[in-house]
Amino acid sequence: MHGIARPLATTGLAVAVALAAWALLAWMALDMGHPLVQLTMPGAPDWSPANVAAIFAMWSVMMAAMMLPSALPMLLAFARMEEQPGQAGRARAFEAAYLAVWVGFSALATGLQWVLQWMDWVDPMIVSTSKELNAGLLLIAGAYQFSPLKRVCLARCRTPAAFLVGEWRPHVRGAWVMGLRHGAMCVGCCWALMALLFVGGVMNIAWVAALAVAVAVEKMVPGGERVAMVLGLALIAGGLSRMFFS
Repeated sequence: MHGIARPLATTGLAVAVALAAWALLAWMALDMGHPLVQLTMPGAPDWSPANVAAIFAMWSVMMAAMMLPSALPMLLAFARMEEQPGQAGRARAFEAAYLAVWVGFSALATGLQWVLQWMDWVDPMIVSTSKELNAGLLLIAGAYQFSPLKRVCLARCRTPAAFLVGEWRPHVRGAWVMGLRHGAMCVGCCWALMALLFVGGVMNIAWVAALAVAVAVEKMVPGGERVAMVLGLALIAGGLSRMFFS
């Protein structure tokens, strides 16, 4: 029973966090007039500390919502391989480290949002107002789908057992390092797709969900590598269309 309970507890916590994050995103999209939500949509680049904190929190919640579901196979594999009694903290450390990497990514995204708003390339709804930016992000994301780094990172994310055997470290600190390394691989796999949030809008819940599904399909569905290439072609086509026909 112990061997069954630990994987269920590990994945159950991740599912609960992801569901809570999606619920919060849905609330923000449906109640944009709320004062807290308004803090995430400043009308000018002279952000207050409250704006910075709210926008950083929004990005962190969004990354948890989008990335935790696709990390479930890795979390489940980790819990199944962890057989030592009294080491429940290892699974939590692994999961927390994975999320910490995406929190760091959220800090960078917050800074990028400020730069784009300062350049007047995104509006307060965090949607790109620049044809060049839209086309550039689509082309970069499409081209990156065919890059060697993308293939390596995607392969590591798609094979949890191979990753864990190759990266296995003992103790809670080792689990934390493993989580950081998996998070880094996940960022290497998905950063260009996450940049597309500026194209469709961070407050567009349907666009956020579509990108999350694309990430999950790449990482979890049989033949996901081929799906990634098809997606790359579609993104390049979309970028060229934005550049020449819009």
